[in-house]
Amino acid sequence: MAPTAHTHPAKPTVKGSGMTILNGLAIGVVVALIPGALLGELLKAIIPTFPSLQSLYNVTLLCNSTMGAVVGIMIGILHKFTPIQTASLGLAVMIGGGAFQGLVPEGKGLILAGTGDIINMGLVATIGVFLIVALGDKFKAYTILVIPLLLVAVAGGIGILTLPYVKMITKAVGIGVAQLTGLQPLLMATLLAIVFAALIVSPITTVGIALAISLAGIGSGAANLGITACGFGFAIAGWKVNSHGTSLAHFIGSPKISMANVLAKPKILLPILCAAAVSGAAGSVLGIEGTPMSAGFGISGLIGPLNHLNLVAGGWNATNLLITGLAFIVIPVASAFVFNWLFQNVLGFVKPEDYYVDVQ
Repeated sequence: MAPTAHTHPAKPTVKGSGMTILNGLAIGVVVALIPGALLGELLKAIIPTFPSLQSLYNVTLLCNSTMGAVVGIMIGILHKFTPIQTASLGLAVMIGGGAFQGLVPEGKGLILAGTGDIINMGLVATIGVFLIVALGDKFKAYTILVIPLLLVAVAGGIGILTLPYVKMITKAVGIGVAQLTGLQPLLMATLLAIVFAALIVSPITTVGIALAISLAGIGSGAANLGITACGFGFAIAGWKVNSHGTSLAHFIGSPKISMANVLAKPKILLPILCAAAVSGAAGSVLGIEGTPMSAGFGISGLIGPLNHLNLVAGGWNATNLLITGLAFIVIPVASAFVFNWLFQNVLGFVKPEDYYVDVQ
């Protein structure tokens, strides 16, 4: 009997790392946001009646703030790194991501705020991936001692240094977006919806932009409707090629799960932006509102529609519920179907395979 040849897993390389990092970034963001998206607003509504659920709500906030670690681990898994390398990359991205704000007085705890900066997470992850690939298994038995320290100190340390400068990108984009708020309301709403639909599938955080420019009222509503249209648009366009769970994640979680696809094939965003424009314009006519804190979420966690109902005159009456459902579900879904049919079946500009998301 011939001896069995021993096979060794292929050593990781940097070939194709750009898309792999973007995929890991997108999937990690959605995984971290899903608990809050599904439970956040529901828990906030029932906590006054069931105070014991406050701890569960706090856990959903913690999930958001550990996004950096999740992103790093996802990128490590997609690169087929070893467990030590993957965990070390997760630590480095968490440190460089920016969610960690410091220590509670007297060192009795840590202060975490927000999710961190997604662009900086991608930068730290890129540095970490190149370090891991360059070093390989050179440290042999000492890998468990060297790799975590090296990634945290070098990749994470560089991330801490670059974070203030990378945040300036978000501020610069915010200044540009702020120029739209002075336009005529219908035009403003249409353009804001288009801009936020594009931003949600980029490494830039839409929530950060909205907060930076204090986007409120009709402008905030339009931003949410643009993101909502983007989520439904990607779900519908990729329904035939993606699992149903992946498709639903686009609007239950975040359309950012398709970020790598958009950056690789920007043309697939065109029907989405058309649907966003219609949704934003309709939102202006229907008077859909929001706050700086709610803008940037879309329909995820029902944050957009719930905040509108809390702001609009008359509150949760039947008319407002009907208008909210029309703005956040009927119009975005109908627009997505129309423009998906137009660009796929009539113009042949895109095809379903363009919207495939690899979450394996």
